[in-house]
Amino acid sequence: MADNRTGLREHRTFIIITVAAFAAAAAVWVGFPHQKSIPNLWVLLAKLVPFILAVEAIAAMRFSLGLRHKIARVAVPLCFLVFFTYFVPSIFFAAANDKSIYYLILTLTPFLILALTLSHRLGGGTPGGARRLGYAMIVLQLSGLEDLAFLTINPHTDPAWTPIPEVWTWADHMTVRLGHPASKYEAFTLIAVHVIVAVLILTLPDRVWRKLARRDKAETPVSDTTATQPTAESTGTESTGVTESTTGSVTPAKG
Repeated sequence: MADNRTGLREHRTFIIITVAAFAAAAAVWVGFPHQKSIPNLWVLLAKLVPFILAVEAIAAMRFSLGLRHKIARVAVPLCFLVFFTYFVPSIFFAAANDKSIYYLILTLTPFLILALTLSHRLGGGTPGGARRLGYAMIVLQLSGLEDLAFLTINPHTDPAWTPIPEVWTWADHMTVRLGHPASKYEAFTLIAVHVIVAVLILTLPDRVWRKLARRDKAETPVSDTTATQPTAESTGTESTGVTESTTGSVTPAKG
């Protein structure tokens, strides 16, 4: 089917995933305490579900390019207003009342990633391109780069933070994956691995992801026509719904 299809039936995948993303986000917001600590790996994974669904919803858009441009004139300013009229005053209020802003920043960061990914898609980006951007940036958020930057770009005088601590007890996103607080060199290794994974997500050709998908579905024969079909990203043109689905069918694994 072409990318300019109309009607609820033609866009049911986008609608279903979008509703699921909002429902999952509401469940996480209401169901989990708004705190810095991550008690276990399952909580971390549960909090990633709304983000993954949102990226997939953005990729699942099959509106015409002209309609997407019109939607962008509403959606992009709306994203800015959510940032400017909710996150900014909430951060100011928390800072003025000696409350932690950590959870607000933790929520704001994936929101900004999704806003950037949505802008890319509405501007003419392909589903595969949207997935690459969304998943690469969330991998970078989970990498620990922010922790390292906190230790290196700020003029610390507290001996708790300078020199770089030997054990990173505060980095719960590392602790729940390693099973223990990360040592300095374990943290460096995790950061490096995440950065490499993010770069691979952004740069590996589409044919690599399609090859991995075919390997996972080896029992299903793939025709030569499908295998050799040019992608939107390789040709630089706005693709049809079929080509976009082929290009963006694989969700890269996250570290």
